[in-house]
Amino acid sequence: MTAPKGLEGIVVAQTNISHVFGTEGKLVYRGYNINELAGKASYEEVAFLLWNGHLPTQPELDALNAKMRPMRKLTDGGYALKALKGGANPMDALRTEISLLAALAPISGTATIDQAMLLTALFPTVVAAFQRLRNGKEPLEPRDDLGHAANYLYMLTGEVPPENHVKSLDTYLVLLADHGMNASTFTARVIASTESDIASAIVGAIGALKGPLHGGAPALVMDMLEQIGTAENVKPWMDNALANHQKLMGFGHRVYKTTDPRAEILREMARQSSTPAFFALARTAEEYGIAELNRRKPDQRLYTNVEFYSAAVLNSVGLPRDLYPTTFASSRVAGWTAHVLEQMVGNRLIRPQSEYVGREDLKFAPIAQRTPAAVS
Repeated sequence: MTAPKGLEGIVVAQTNISHVFGTEGKLVYRGYNINELAGKASYEEVAFLLWNGHLPTQPELDALNAKMRPMRKLTDGGYALKALKGGANPMDALRTEISLLAALAPISGTATIDQAMLLTALFPTVVAAFQRLRNGKEPLEPRDDLGHAANYLYMLTGEVPPENHVKSLDTYLVLLADHGMNASTFTARVIASTESDIASAIVGAIGALKGPLHGGAPALVMDMLEQIGTAENVKPWMDNALANHQKLMGFGHRVYKTTDPRAEILREMARQSSTPAFFALARTAEEYGIAELNRRKPDQRLYTNVEFYSAAVLNSVGLPRDLYPTTFASSRVAGWTAHVLEQMVGNRLIRPQSEYVGREDLKFAPIAQRTPAAVS
């Protein structure tokens, strides 16, 4: 059987971690609709849910936090980050430092929840350390009295963040923690299926998420909104962009054929945290973009996706634009590690076939008799 391009519609695994119900516009984590968790459960609670299959009791959450506190510290002092200097792509810095830390630890053998916790604990510390180092500042140690989201913002700025910023970032982390069999999750599961270690699987997932078709879209949404400038300029700007076959960033999704439920939650967060002028710009762009795209491409059912309002929320908490993908990774690592743990239960090597479309009849010729190949 020949699979469709991009494995469109092909089921590659059974999972009870999460699922995207694209037609209904619904996302479920371990049986919980995302609307039941966002703004109510902390990221730590959701990570526990993804790893263990149930929400934690208070003693279980306390034990999780007690374990993760020391895990957040950089055991090598950020050696790889310092070697990279300030010009590296933040996703490259994250990938390199996690790889080094995993080699020094080392993280090896059959994947465990403790290893998943360690990797999840380290991501924000690595990102924050890189940001400070490239700005000529020393990395900050995480604080034991701050939670996951608050520590991330503290380690970036050196100041205890305001509660509304913590709430916004924590909700964002919950919303992005897992999302079915996306490209980076599939990458992690493929690597895990070879019985490689969990750190290798996560480093591979970071590489997949780095691609602009996967993790880089929120920054491109901000670029687009800045170019538009004002709500009044939305129509002429988008009309011109579409006339020139430019892509509107933050619209459309591979699976959702209606509004992305995460976008709806983030929209309300953006309304509360952004300036009125910026929210008016974003909301006008969303409404006009949806109307115009569906007028021009009625068969594609295009709506805003999570990246559209992720940009507004991450901007409102003060994150630099090129840290949006690494912040995405700092959320998704909980899902990646949960999928690695699941893959190893009854594991079978993921080894698909390909359809060969090349020739089969070529004959070897000595080098003196060879002619240059035709270039089309």
